[in-house]
Order: sequence, then structure tokens, then C-alpha cells
Amino acid sequence: MLFKKSILKAVILGICLISIGCQEKSNSKTRIKLITLDPGHFHAALIQKSMYPEIDPEVSIYAPEGQDLELYLQKIEAYNTREEKPTKWTTKINSEPDYLKKMIAEKNGNVIMLSGNNQKKTDYILTAIENGFNVYSDKPMVISPEEYPTLKKAFKLAQEKNLVIYDIMTERSEITTELQKELAHNSEVFGKLILGSEEEPAITKESVHHFFKYVSGQPLIRSSWFFDTKQQGEGIADVTSHLVDLTFWECFPNEAINLEDIQLDHAKRWPTIISKESFEKVTQKKEYPSYLKNEIRNDSLEIYANGSIHYRLKGHYAKVSVKWSYQAEKGGGDTHYSIMRGTKAELIIEQGVEQKFIPTLYVFPLKNFNEKLFLKSIDDLQTKYPDISVLKENERFEIIIPEDLREGHEAHFGEVTKRFINYFKLGKVPEWETTNMLTKYYLTTSALEMARKKSRLLFIESD
Repeated sequence: MLFKKSILKAVILGICLISIGCQEKSNSKTRIKLITLDPGHFHAALIQKSMYPEIDPEVSIYAPEGQDLELYLQKIEAYNTREEKPTKWTTKINSEPDYLKKMIAEKNGNVIMLSGNNQKKTDYILTAIENGFNVYSDKPMVISPEEYPTLKKAFKLAQEKNLVIYDIMTERSEITTELQKELAHNSEVFGKLILGSEEEPAITKESVHHFFKYVSGQPLIRSSWFFDTKQQGEGIADVTSHLVDLTFWECFPNEAINLEDIQLDHAKRWPTIISKESFEKVTQKKEYPSYLKNEIRNDSLEIYANGSIHYRLKGHYAKVSVKWSYQAEKGGGDTHYSIMRGTKAELIIEQGVEQKFIPTLYVFPLKNFNEKLFLKSIDDLQTKYPDISVLKENERFEIIIPEDLREGHEAHFGEVTKRFINYFKLGKVPEWETTNMLTKYYLTTSALEMARKKSRLLFIESD
């Protein structure tokens, strides 16, 4: 009897050891070893504002020496030493002149994280894929029509090599946008998305940004190259990538948007003027670098940071636009405006003075709107979004959102990273995501080309 028990214990122990071994083997396949390549934008650090069980706490950094690297490391150190929920990242830094070759040779990770100089980004993506790395990239992945074929080549190669490429679309995690999308696909409340017109598009997205802002409670210091559109990209090819993504995702969720599904109608661009004093405050540099000499007008910078795109999405008129100013008014910050027009209601997100600069979702009833069905839909949504409610104000309804559902822009980076982790575990990104990334960047870069041609024509006509 004792002999049989001993055998049974041995068998159980063996099963446990095999199970542990299998689990460790499985974990090794799904564990992310992060490499941060040439960080130059604060979004690179925001990815590491949280810890993730699936990501190794040691991060290898390959970057040239300079302000960009120093600012990134300062933010990581601030997260590691904060009082509330400090992170535990460790860093392994290679800042030699041939840092890119070293990264490829050493292979200290399996995922390249990109958030920096956008002029280099498309080539970085292709280089990473060619050398067997997955890519987790901040937007935009490409800033000019000339570079778009390089991005397309990278995606094709990634598919052949079973590698993941994914961009960081944080705005999908904004609670008002999520609820706008939910209601837009409730036919009893919204009806159907109208086709709209150029004057009144079916969907409009407008985003206002500021060069001077606070991030994680500290004034943001930007690199001088951020003001060079050849390196950062024009607004029409940068921030609009978020807005175009939202039009795809909200109107046709989990559905591939192919090139034949869009029609670019027209696009335009215009500059933001930044004084030398403002430039110094944001960059902590007293003089303009030489690469900005062609952007200087009367000792101020003229930056093509603003733009708008009119296009049709599966026949529905759409418009996205981005505006940049130096600094928000007191109490304000970056803002978002959005409208989706249905046959029964219009869903509008506003974030102005009236809303105390807090994103707020309104429902404007139209003909055939059923208030009882609308209120029931809000009750039904509470299983997914606890404690949301409705306040009726004259001809509109405000969706009341509790504070614990308002995570804020910085927290959204953690949400997107969780999506990426899931795709990494699966070993692929859904086909609709990949198709939409390529279509999105084709649209933004084509719009930039159209806007530039229009600008040149206006200059010739006024000359």
C-alpha cells in the first residue's frame, strides 16, 4: 500500500513538473522583451507608466546620446520613484553611434517600441521587420506619400514572417468615444448613419492640440525637431491618423476599409506661428537650429501644423481636421469635437468652456426618436459601463459619466498596450486592423500631397 502511494505521489509530482515546465515554455513564447528604439516623443515613456505581467521589466534602449534620450530616461525614473504604485523598470542602454547595428546584432528583445522622430520611423519599421522584430509604433507610421511604399513593404514582409505591426490608437479608449460608438450602432436610438454632404458630413472629427502642455504633472519639454515638419510631419499627416482611425472604427467596427471604400475629395493645410520666446520655453533652446531656417518668418516659426481632410467612407461624407496653437487657455488642454449624424439622432462630443474642458457626450433627438428606448439602452449599457446615466437638457440629453470611467489620455496608453499584448500572444493582428492601418496612412499621406499642391497653386495665383 505504501509502495502504491509512493508511485501515486511520484506520478502527481511528475505531472506537476511537466505542467510547470509547459507553463514556463508557454510563458517564454508569449513574454515580451521590449526594445525602445530612438525615443524622442513623450509617448515612448507613457507606454512604461504602467507595468504589465507579460512584459519583461528590463528594457533595452538603443538611441543616440542627447536631449531626447535624457528626457525619456528622466520620465522612466520618475515613474519608478513615484510614491503611488511605482514602476520597476530597469534599463540597458546602448548610445553608441552605430546603435541601430548594435540593436540588430544583439537581439536583446522581440518587440521594437517606436515613438520619436517620424522622419526615421518608416525606415525603422521596415528594418525591424527585416531583422525579425515585432513592431509597436506610435502614430504616425509614415508622414509623406513618398515613404508610403516602404510602409506597405514592411506590412507585406511582416505577414510573410508572422510578425506583428501595430500602431498606438489611444483615442479608441476615450470613454465618450466608446459610448458614441455604442449608441451609433443601436438602430433604435441612432437609426442609420446618413450619407451626409460636404457641408454637413455624416461624421466629423476635430482635434485641437498645444505645443506647450503638462505631462504627468510636469511641463513638457519638446525636441527642436518637433517643430520641423520634415521630421515630425505636418498636422494633416500626424494627428489626423487618430481621427481617420476613429471614423473607420466607429462607423464600421471590426470591418476592413479597403482603398476602394474611400474617396478623397479635398484637403488643405495652414500654418501656426510660434514666436522665438515660445520656442525657447518649450524646447529650452535659445536659438533655432539650422534645419528650421526655411520656416522662419520675422523671427518666428511658421509651422504647417494644421490641416483638414474631406473624404467619403463607403459613400458617407467624412471630415477630419487638426489645429495646433501654442498653449491652451487657463483650465483647458487638448480638445476633441465629434459628431455622428443618424436618421433618428445626432451624437455629439464637445469639450469647450461650457463643458469645463471635459469631454462630454450629448444625444440630440431627431424625428422618430423614441425616448423610452433610448433610456432603456442606457440602462443596458450599465453592465459594461457601470453607473452611467442621463440628464435631459431642453432639446438634448447629456450622458453623465462617473469619474472612475474617465481614465484620461495618459492611461489610454496602457489600454492600447494590452491590446497589443493580446495580438502578440496570438501571433497576428486581425486582418481588418492591418487593412485599416494601410488605408488610413494612404489617406493621410495622399491628403498631404493634395493639400501641398493646392498651397502651391494658391501661392502662384497670389504672386
